[in-house]
Amino acid sequence: MTAARKTLGTIAVLAIAVGVGFLLRPLSYFDGVMYLHEMLTGVDSRSTSVHGYRVHYLVQGPASGEAVVLVHGLGGSAEDWRNLAPYLARAGYRVYMPDLPGYGRSERPAEFSYSVRDEAAIVIGLMDALGLKQIDLGGWSMGGWIVQLVAGEVPGRIRRLMIFDSAGLHVQPDWDTRLFTPATADQLNQLDALLMPHPPSVPGFVARDILRVSAERAWVMQRAMASMLTGHDATDQLLQQLKMPVLIVWGEQDSIIPVAQGKTMHRLIPQSEFDVFAGCGHLAPLECSDEMGPRVVEFIRR
Repeated sequence: MTAARKTLGTIAVLAIAVGVGFLLRPLSYFDGVMYLHEMLTGVDSRSTSVHGYRVHYLVQGPASGEAVVLVHGLGGSAEDWRNLAPYLARAGYRVYMPDLPGYGRSERPAEFSYSVRDEAAIVIGLMDALGLKQIDLGGWSMGGWIVQLVAGEVPGRIRRLMIFDSAGLHVQPDWDTRLFTPATADQLNQLDALLMPHPPSVPGFVARDILRVSAERAWVMQRAMASMLTGHDATDQLLQQLKMPVLIVWGEQDSIIPVAQGKTMHRLIPQSEFDVFAGCGHLAPLECSDEMGPRVVEFIRR
């Protein structure tokens, strides 16, 4: 009986510890569940060295499939493609999703600029490190800007280009860019309202952990945002020079990068195709993957 009581006591203590840990650091638990789901569904987690930096990436789909590389946006990670990538993997493509330096599980070097230009060089370096000679390339938001630069730098290696709710044009945001590094619950709510047409209610303990992580990583976001706001690497002129097939995808209710910018990109790229998804905001690849996935697969299959 004594041994049984000790066992029950130990279980109770562990349960309390887990509960307290979840309340204090819920994002770590959410990440753990997500990483476990990746492992169980055949998504491989890997790392390699690119220009001396450790770059983490996910890879999904048959090893013999043609390569598709998907690049996340500001403050994002490889997991942002978790709803869209399975459509490509099931269609037979090998999908590579890097964490850019400063984000996700990649290194956050203090001396790195975090500019879109230098992040684009990392994407090209990753292609070299993985032996990817030709790829279909997609990017979302800041990642869309990055892949435009990649396509301009190594056009012969890009079969098709896909840009999702993408930055890149020389346009100043009409919203407070400091919201991307929220420091208060009110700022977090404002950011969510910009990102999503119908943002969910965030429990207070989760919001506190989001703000904690935001404070830890704010310097990366601020350095990247400051670089983008200069407009030095704007792609207005570059877009007119692209020759590969281009798919432009947008959420109709995007408040971060309005659909008007997608229309401008479509006008600047004569051979581009432009699709707008109703009811979706800036997080369209997550929110509307069921509608968007088949369209993306149809585009790259041609």
